[in-house]
Formats: sequence, structure tokens, C-alpha cells
Amino acid sequence: MNREKRLHAFVVASGHDPQLLSPLAGDASNRRYLRLAAERPLVVMDAPPERGEDIAPFAAVTAWLRQQGFSAPEILAADPGAGFLLLEDLGDALYARVCAKDPSSQAGLYTAATDLLAALAAHPAPRRMGARDLPPYDIDVLQREARLALEWYLPGTGGATPSPDMLAEFDALVAATCRAAAAERGTVVLRDYHAENLLWLPDRDGLAQVGLLDYQDALAGHPAYDLVSLLEDARRDTTAELREAMLARYLDRSGRDAGAFRAAYASLGAQRNLKIIGIFARLCLRDGKPRYPTLIPRVWAHLMRDLAHPDLAALRIFVMRHLPEPQPSVIAAMQARAAA
Repeated sequence: MNREKRLHAFVVASGHDPQLLSPLAGDASNRRYLRLAAERPLVVMDAPPERGEDIAPFAAVTAWLRQQGFSAPEILAADPGAGFLLLEDLGDALYARVCAKDPSSQAGLYTAATDLLAALAAHPAPRRMGARDLPPYDIDVLQREARLALEWYLPGTGGATPSPDMLAEFDALVAATCRAAAAERGTVVLRDYHAENLLWLPDRDGLAQVGLLDYQDALAGHPAYDLVSLLEDARRDTTAELREAMLARYLDRSGRDAGAFRAAYASLGAQRNLKIIGIFARLCLRDGKPRYPTLIPRVWAHLMRDLAHPDLAALRIFVMRHLPEPQPSVIAAMQARAAA
């Protein structure tokens, strides 16, 4: 049975008409989403196992988030073997859309999202979620992710493939930079907590007004990571004033030591932005998605701010020596290389 027939069979088995399906915008993964026009608005997640997708982590993290009172979508039906979920539809009011339509709403929305992160960190990360242990956001993972900048962005911009010695030097710098933050694993880190994965639900109360999406890759780690995801958004600009206000608010709500938290924020921010630069280059060069490199200059600006922290001086020297600034000519060359 082909994928479409399996999808239709799943929808029929859940008591609905597959003729009422319509596509929703996808993301950078192999998953896709379809809206199901029913008496109650619903969404179908199509996550093909044959393409490396697994709905079990999403279902497990969803259950945990909902137990804590957060607005993750309710799961109404599931076929784990086929990779289908029928979900509550949280609507279309993505933070990015709401802020674009009404810029005056930004402060309120980001305040709610920041308060949610402080509340999330107050719930200790469980050892297990569903049938699996919750993996740690440890040094190995942080190094492997950051290395994507050397493995994809550097050669994609015309640089040489990194040598083993260069990779070893880079790994050591990332480890030294992130070691203190990586040692803290008490928070469920959602990892892609940004304006295109958050929904504004004004009809709900308190923190439930923030709808959550795309958290299936959650790990146990440091709470600064998700605040970086929110404030150093790869897809939309945030002001220095907003970033500082939300950092200060988080510190006030959480009671954490400001110096240590800001150092963790900078180190994890640098790591995350290096990772994203590498991922966007890979999406262009390997997957034929040429729009992603146009986002790299914004991510580079975030990276430069993070690397300005005194604790990151050595990593900054390495980055400035080896990675070219994403000038328009550099981006165009990467897109041309992918097209060729």
C-alpha cells in the first residue's frame, strides 16, 4: 500500500473523511502536516518511518508537557507503525505571523514565552519519557552539532574540507566553551523554541496561551538553550532591547545567578548558531533548498554577539580565522554550487 492510501486508511479508521484533508506548510524535516476539516479542527502528522521518522518521541514529550499543564496538542489517534498521528489543531496564530501583523504585540507574546521557559525549568527533567530514556544534551552532542559549520558551511563557501586536526581543535574549543552548561541537565530542552513553532492562544489562561510545536527532539540540558532559540531567531529579527528585557525577566522569574546564566546563554548560543549555519548550508547543498543560505547572515550576527562574551575569546579567534563572513557573494556562490 502506498503512502497516500495508508494515510487515507488512517483517517478513515479515526472516523473522518480523507477527502477533507488539505496540506499545511511543512518544515525542514521529512514530516508533513495536513489539516482535516472536521467538526473540531484537526491536524494529521505524516512521519514516514522509511524516511527515518519516528512519532514515539513526539508522543512521549507531548504527554509529559500536557501533564505539566502546557499547551501541546492533544493526540486523538495514532498509528506508530505507519507513522501517523491525529492531533488537536492549535490554529494558525504563529508568533511570527501575529508579530508581523501587529508589531505592538511582540513584547507581550515574548513575555509569555519567556515565562513559560521559567516555568518549564521548574519541572525537573524526568529520567524517562515514554519508552525511552530522555537523552542528555552532553558534550558529544554539542560538539557534533557545532561541527556542522565546518563540515557543510566551510566547504560550501569554497573553503577546504576541514582536516582531522582542525576538527579536533574545534571540538576542544566547543568542549571548553560549553562544559559548564553541558554539566547541567535538569531541564527538558525543547530545542526549536522559536516564533514559527509557537502559537498564540489568547482564549486560554496563563501559560496555556502559548501553544507548542516541534519538540520531538527534546533533551535534558541547560535552560538557557531554549531562551537562545527564542531570542536569537534564525528567521526573524529581534531587537537588542527585547533580548535584554527577556533575559532580565527570565533571571527574575527563575532566580538564577545572572553571571553564570549569561555565560551559559552565550556559550550555548554560539554552539546553536554554528549548528544552524551548518544545517542551512546542508539544506542548500545536499537537499536542494536554496532559500536557507539567505538566512545565514542573521544567524552570523547572532553568533558574533555570542562570541563577544569574554569566555568565548578562543572560539571567536578560531571562527574568524576559518569561517568566511556570509557576504552576499559568499551566499550566491553556495547557491550556485548547489545548483551545479
